[in-house]
Amino acid sequence: MNTTDILYLLLTFSASLMITFVAMPWLLRLCRVRGLYDMPNERKVHQNKIPRLGGLLFAPAMVVGMAVSYLLMTMLEPTTELPVFRLSTMILMAGLFLIYLIGILDDLLGLKASFKFLVQFAATLFMPLCGLYIDNFYGFCGLYEIPLWASYPLTVFVCLLIVNSINLIDGIDGLSSALSMIMLGVFAFVFAQLGVLSYTLLAVGLIGAVLAFFYFNMFGSVERGTKTFMGDTGSLVLGYAIAYLAIKYAMNNPAVLPYRPHALLFSFTLVLVPCFDLVRVAVGRLWRGSGIFSPDKSHLHHLCLAASFSMRHSLLLIVGLQVALNVLNWFFYTHLQLSALSIVISDILCFALFIFWLKWKAKLSSASS
Repeated sequence: MNTTDILYLLLTFSASLMITFVAMPWLLRLCRVRGLYDMPNERKVHQNKIPRLGGLLFAPAMVVGMAVSYLLMTMLEPTTELPVFRLSTMILMAGLFLIYLIGILDDLLGLKASFKFLVQFAATLFMPLCGLYIDNFYGFCGLYEIPLWASYPLTVFVCLLIVNSINLIDGIDGLSSALSMIMLGVFAFVFAQLGVLSYTLLAVGLIGAVLAFFYFNMFGSVERGTKTFMGDTGSLVLGYAIAYLAIKYAMNNPAVLPYRPHALLFSFTLVLVPCFDLVRVAVGRLWRGSGIFSPDKSHLHHLCLAASFSMRHSLLLIVGLQVALNVLNWFFYTHLQLSALSIVISDILCFALFIFWLKWKAKLSSASS
């Protein structure tokens, strides 16, 4: 990337960061006046009522941050075609707006999980509608190009999986935002290396907003009213954006990006911890005969807390697991030249061992108490 592109990235990040920092105190005051709190219950780990609309600022801050850069771009490079005016971008923004809207309604009114899922399903249909779908397995399980009749439902499934995994792992302070910033940061880096500015701006704009929220979420004070949660609005927007970037990178479209044999494995690697956890919890609920939408305390952060880790230590442990698996996959692929199937199997084994270790520690803690 050239110096001008770096300027756009810094401008988008700074604008998004500052908008969120400036607007957050106003939003928290509104939550206090209107009584918009996340109330403690037997499933939640917090003991105080906390404003739950912190994630309301993610999408607007990202859009404004990108708009500032595109406005400067039209001034410095008037002949540049802006992606915001393409039909595919308009369709994608419609899907993002639908996700954003259902998140707000859930945070304000509380909606049934099944209804939210139906709306999410409708929003994920916008991905293949705007020409974005997983069309190549790059040799995974011996498969390469896949037909459209398989690509479309697979894309919708993957998008739903990522959106809900980011949403449901948001159970302790900083976890969903920290994991999302890691994913967005890596996507920003690889898209910048490929010279694709629009996707890099999207990732960097979201990082700015999430970083500002992370400060209020982790270091805000309940007593002073400066602490907040992202709510479903924030987690669903993050999940939808990450799903978009993951599928965009995984798609084999020579007109946009050069052929990359590691593309699908790369996207899988970045989202594997929250997605593995969601699949594990869903399978466990079906095995026990309970509904797949039935709430329980079986998520990864619940297991860490049950193993007597503090909330901060649980955060570090799960983020450390994500980083360790990312580095391990990179090492296996680049240095040992292992196949994608072998790497996925090793990821499953590592994740399973981590879960067994947590449950073993939880039993020891329970026996000693």
